[in-house]
Order: sequence, then C-alpha cells, then structure tokens
Amino acid sequence: MFDNIFVPGLNGIASFVFWYPFVMSLFWIAGTLVYIWFRDKDQKIDFEKVDWPLISFLVPCYNEEDTIEETLDNLLGLDYPKKEIILINDGSKDNTASILKKLSQKHPSIRVIQSYENRGKANALHLGAHAARGEFLLCLDSDAILDNDAPYYLIHHFLHKGERLGAVTGNPRIRNRNTLLSRMQLVEYSSIIGAIKRTQRILGKVMTVSGVVVAFRKRALLDVRLWDRDMITEDIAVSWKLQQRFWDIRYEPRALCWMLVPESLKGIWKQRVRWAQGGQEVMLRHWRVLFRWNQRRIWVVYLEQWISTIWAFAWLFVTVSLLLTAETFQEMLIWITFTSFALVFMSLIQLFISLHIDSKYDKVKRFYLWASWYPAIYWIVNTGVVMSAFPRAIASRYKGGYATWKSPDRGINRNK
Repeated sequence: MFDNIFVPGLNGIASFVFWYPFVMSLFWIAGTLVYIWFRDKDQKIDFEKVDWPLISFLVPCYNEEDTIEETLDNLLGLDYPKKEIILINDGSKDNTASILKKLSQKHPSIRVIQSYENRGKANALHLGAHAARGEFLLCLDSDAILDNDAPYYLIHHFLHKGERLGAVTGNPRIRNRNTLLSRMQLVEYSSIIGAIKRTQRILGKVMTVSGVVVAFRKRALLDVRLWDRDMITEDIAVSWKLQQRFWDIRYEPRALCWMLVPESLKGIWKQRVRWAQGGQEVMLRHWRVLFRWNQRRIWVVYLEQWISTIWAFAWLFVTVSLLLTAETFQEMLIWITFTSFALVFMSLIQLFISLHIDSKYDKVKRFYLWASWYPAIYWIVNTGVVMSAFPRAIASRYKGGYATWKSPDRGINRNK
C-alpha cells in the first residue's frame, strides 16, 4: 500500500493514517444501521393522552442581541402545556441585558436572571437550574428554534424509560444553508454527528449531549453537582459525569432544533478549536475510568477520542515526511493515490447512508453533492484544530477558574 515510502518507521504510521478512518467509517455505518433496525421504530405518541410535567426552559445568553427575541418568540409559541422560560444573561457586553429587561416586562410569564460578570455558559446554567421549578430542564442555545413537537419527544423518554435516565439529547439542524461552509456543516451534522450519536447509543455510552438542545432530569444533575464551571464545553463534561454515575443518556432524532452555524473560516476555526479543547479537557480529567472495571462500557468511547487525536498528529507527520522526502513532482502528490481514493469513497458511502436516514427529518439528501468537499477539507482542518487545541487543554487544567465564552459566530443567512 505504501511501498514507495522509504522513511524509517513511516510505513506503520502511514498504514495507521489510512486504516483508522477506513475502519471507523465501517464502524459508524454498522452502528447506524443497527440503531435504525433495532432502536429507531418511530413509535407514535398521542400527545393528548399524556399528563405532561412542567418543563423549565433554560436559555443562557452572551452577546445575543441579534437572536434572543426570535428564540423567545419560538418558545412562547410552543404548545407544550406546562412550561416556564428562564433567560440568563451572562455579563453580555452588547444590548442583551436591556433587551431581556424589555422582554420580561412585555411577557410576565418569563423570568430573567441578570449576571453582570461573564463567568461562562456552565455558570449561567447553574443559576438557571437553581431558579427552575421543573423536574425536567430543557437547555437551549440562544439562537435555537425548537420544533413544536421536540419537547414532547424529549420528555416522553423520561416518562417511559426508567428513573435512571438522566438526559436526552435532541437533533440539531442547520438553518443557514446558503454558503459552501454552511452546507458542508449541514452534511456533517446530518451524517457524521448523527452516525456517531446512533452508534454510541448502541454501545450504551454517548460522548456528549448536544449543548444546543438537551433535556435533563434535574435530580440527575444535582447528583453530579451540576455542570463543571471550569470546563470550556459544559455539555461534554456533564455527559461524562452523568454516565460515570450510571445515569443513562439517550438520543432522540425526532426532537428537531434549528440553529445557526458559522459562515466564516475564522468562526468555524474558533468553534472547532473550542470543541476539540473541551473534549481533550474531559479526557485529561477522566483518565481514571480506564482503571475502573465498573466503567468498562465507556472505555471504547474514551479510547476512540484519544486515538482520533493521535491520528491527527500522525496524519501531519506522514504528510510532511513524504513531502520532504519526495524526489519528483509525482511523489509530492502523496494523497492522490488509490488508497486515498478508497478512503474518500468509504467516507462518501457513510455520508450517503446517513443523509438518506436523516432525510425523513429534514430534506438533506439534495445536499449530498456538497459532501465531496467534506473528507479532504475535514482531515486538513481537523489536524490543525487538534494541534491548536491540545496545548490549550493542558494549560486550562493547570489554570482552573471559570471557563468564560466569547461572542459566537452565528452566520449571516438565517433562512431555514
């Protein structure tokens, strides 16, 4: 496969660079199909025959003057019968505070918590959870537009799947889809992230809930002392805390939530570095799970995260090594080979299967042609993201303190 490589020790690393994503694509495809066959039965729910409990909607805000009114209008318009809405301003530097004050005067049913210092999303959720009256908390990003039926599908799990169910994560969908970058992310959310969530659900452990839309049992959150305020991705951190305390996490693809994604390279870069750093912080904090037999069901998820990080470094090492040792222009085209095309072809099969499955929730199959850009660009960007995030993750473990947030890139095109 890599017979033309003469750098000592490089053959084994190059084989790993090829085989790891190839095998994982097969793994995600198999997991997705098993989930569809055994778990995704789309059982109909008669919403009128259920005595629905009170939901506390928690919406943390930081510099959200452009989106928060639209999100609130959506929540007020939901026909879920018992709900309270709590908006938490986390020291915004724009007009968010004044907008929330105006909204609370206009809608007496909502409650607003004003925090005048930016202490991060996790801290904002802490404040909201303490103020919430409901046993079930539905946490949303402040650019989220929730499908009318989503709360029913999320809460139905808690009512029928046992008292050890701690969280149910929904299905984020992308609203702005008019640019190349947004359409590539649409393909990613529909295929890569959806496939991973379904496969991990089959394994019994989920790497992370979706912070943009997730419902929690408040008792489960209290059991793990709520969110970690020193972790940059509170959703990943709380997922691991819950599962180590043997609270179950489920995935509900029918709970649709429309969100905005970055449409600039700078915005995507900042978002992905934050995600990667958050995952690495969690891996560094929870390394002891590998030495606890009662946590063995999460070993696969933990090891896969570290292997994917190692793969990014290996990909860069192989690419640079081959470029430096190439003697001809043909040898410099190191990834224009049969093995590379085989890897891309396998990725496109995974994308097609996942898009086909997700098309029953959202008409995404028509965006499949944009998937051709995804594998190569993803590998390049992911390598840079992992390498940039790793030293930050290590530094944050020593620094401690509140993990504050920056103004997010919400894109510019909001048409669903």
